[in-house]
Amino acid sequence: MSELQELHKSISGELKALNDRIDSALKSPNELLNTIISNYLSVRGKQVRPIVVMLSAKIASGYVNDKAVEGGAAVELLHNASLIHDDVVDDSMERRGRQTVNAIWDNHIAVLVGDYFTTTALNCAIGTGELKIIESICRLGKKLSVGELDQIQNARSNMVSEEAYMQVIERKTASLFVACAEIGCHAVGASQETLEKLSEFALLLGLCFQIRDDIFDYFTADGDTVGKPTGNDLREGKVTLPLLHVLLESKHPDNEKMLALCSADRLDENEIEVLIAYAKENGGIEYAREKMHELQQKAEGILDTFEESDAREQMRKLLSYVVTRNY
Repeated sequence: MSELQELHKSISGELKALNDRIDSALKSPNELLNTIISNYLSVRGKQVRPIVVMLSAKIASGYVNDKAVEGGAAVELLHNASLIHDDVVDDSMERRGRQTVNAIWDNHIAVLVGDYFTTTALNCAIGTGELKIIESICRLGKKLSVGELDQIQNARSNMVSEEAYMQVIERKTASLFVACAEIGCHAVGASQETLEKLSEFALLLGLCFQIRDDIFDYFTADGDTVGKPTGNDLREGKVTLPLLHVLLESKHPDNEKMLALCSADRLDENEIEVLIAYAKENGGIEYAREKMHELQQKAEGILDTFEESDAREQMRKLLSYVVTRNY
């Protein structure tokens, strides 16, 4: 049994309540919408983010209440709304090994479905009766949008900077994890100190999650990593940490040529393979892994400041899963 499966088993009751709430919240009088939602929810995904909500609540108070479940549903719905919209923007035909909403029904319908998920997320946040949870969800929506626009702007302006990269992944990915920790803490009335520590932990967890995801893009499904198709980020004009580090640090005679390739409007498959090989051969993967493990150690240090508990160790297992996962 994998670490993630163990986590799912350990909070199976809470996750069932969460998924039941999501199902009921998404019900509509429109038959087409219900068909699309039923198809979409037939694969739930890893649900890492609501797990962070539940475990944050448990670390802070020892229990998970209805507000945490409702808040977890809100953040999972908003996360899925962003995925549905991202698939439209990226013209993606497949996610989690299945056809996307836009691939089956078209972009027009997919945008409307994403909007429906967004408004349902806000309804769930309101259902908690906690203004701070509503504020967390609204702040998250803004950060996700700004992060996506930052990434587009960086690609168009050929911005090659580790600082800019970290800012993008903080807004695009880590902000979701931070919101989860905030929601879990607000749901159970955690102290400000606990809120700040778990939010910082969640930020580091989210950064690790995205760096690991970016490493996937440099490998095929050969047993080392199994994730999205190789080179997708480069096809979309995204220069992520493994290649970015090499471009910034390498004194290789081909570095200027590689920088020029990255500024091209569109890369062909051969050019993508050249850039992937350049990153791998010049230590880009190793650097990204070192950066991820450095962040992991900081996150471990934050967990160590909490009293020993099952929830604390489950959160540690979640961190371990995030940095070692192969999908």
